[in-house]
Amino acid sequence: MNTLSTGMKTYRYPTREQWAEIVARPRLDLARLNETVATVLNDVRQRGDEAVREYEQKFDKASLQSLAVSEQEMDEAETLVSNELRDAIILAHHNIKVFHISQRFVGQKVKTQEGVNCWQKSVAIERVGLYIPGGTAPLFSTVLMLATPAKIAGCREIVLCTPPSPEGKVNPAILVAARIAGVSKIYKIGGVQAIGAMAYGTQSVPKVYKIFGPGNQYVMAAKQQVSIDEVAIDMPAGPSEVCVLADATARAEFVAADLLSQAEHGIDSQVLLITTSEQKLIEVQAELDRQLQQLPRKEIARQALENSRCVLVASTDEMMALSNAYAPEHLVIQTADYEQMAERVVNAGSVFLGPYACESAGDYASGTNHTLPTHGYATAYNGVNLDSYCRKITFQHLTAEGVRHIGHAVELMAEAEQLDAHKNAMTVRLREINNN
Repeated sequence: MNTLSTGMKTYRYPTREQWAEIVARPRLDLARLNETVATVLNDVRQRGDEAVREYEQKFDKASLQSLAVSEQEMDEAETLVSNELRDAIILAHHNIKVFHISQRFVGQKVKTQEGVNCWQKSVAIERVGLYIPGGTAPLFSTVLMLATPAKIAGCREIVLCTPPSPEGKVNPAILVAARIAGVSKIYKIGGVQAIGAMAYGTQSVPKVYKIFGPGNQYVMAAKQQVSIDEVAIDMPAGPSEVCVLADATARAEFVAADLLSQAEHGIDSQVLLITTSEQKLIEVQAELDRQLQQLPRKEIARQALENSRCVLVASTDEMMALSNAYAPEHLVIQTADYEQMAERVVNAGSVFLGPYACESAGDYASGTNHTLPTHGYATAYNGVNLDSYCRKITFQHLTAEGVRHIGHAVELMAEAEQLDAHKNAMTVRLREINNN
């Protein structure tokens, strides 16, 4: 192993024993982090708006009279966003809407026995909360990714929280995207205090039933804490990451651009290059050096690259096995046989195939959702989709004939579990049916 000039660690033909080190994510002191988060959450739970305003002053340097964004501010935002950007937002919203509409659930009645019919109905979560990061990069694209499927699902109330500037303003593109996507209420609240406000409810912010949205490790910890006993969450979404698989046919310029597109998110982001070509590794490193110098956020990207890895492996089989062990948020496959490689993907949030499917396309406008599992959670979680905003309620209807078919089995099973009232609920029905 050696370290490249960008700070990325390079592994050449690593053994399986080294894989754990390669796929490890950067970590904070979680004990201190969770303690800090719990303090803020408890304060918001007890003091509501007053605590939120204090934390906004402390963390976002914003002195707020009202936490809610007004209609006047929404209208003002429309004048501050160029027609060109507005058109781009509308195009992206259209593609996201088309893709997510295709995910609508169609239930069907199933006869499990004569006289026994079962089915499911999809019902929208009535009130959802969306967290939109501000910080160093206000993610108005995330508004589209979270609010569009919520609207399609039929969520009655869509609440959005996002950090304000020190002047108490929300990025105008966030407000324009929110209006286009159909957000109900918008609040100038960031970080842990935003998660607490939506989880517990305050004098201004309604309590929601499920919270969506990415964020830093503090936001992720806050979401996990409130999910224990207060609300549901989409997933543990934390710092962004990408894994690029590249063979000798990949274009180094494209590979480096994809790696840097994630590295610029934040200093705790991570990127991973896995290649079967020594020459490609050298070419990509040269491109990383060149492109990094041109980025306005190069210092952020440079620090993220220090968390990152380049790995040279012997075969495409090993390449895919290592990727599946990493379980990346974003997986870019730039190989000659990308279609065959795609069939072997087991763990990934979203996959980008071929030389032209850059990760940025999915981040903004292809139509897929960019709110995805990070930190290896792609082994068990999927990204946000239409189902994320719905619950499946099951129904069953039994006729007398249905009771005759399954009644005795129910009695036997309930008796074996020593649940006599369960048994009796079926016994009284069987008795009536047999007496008629």
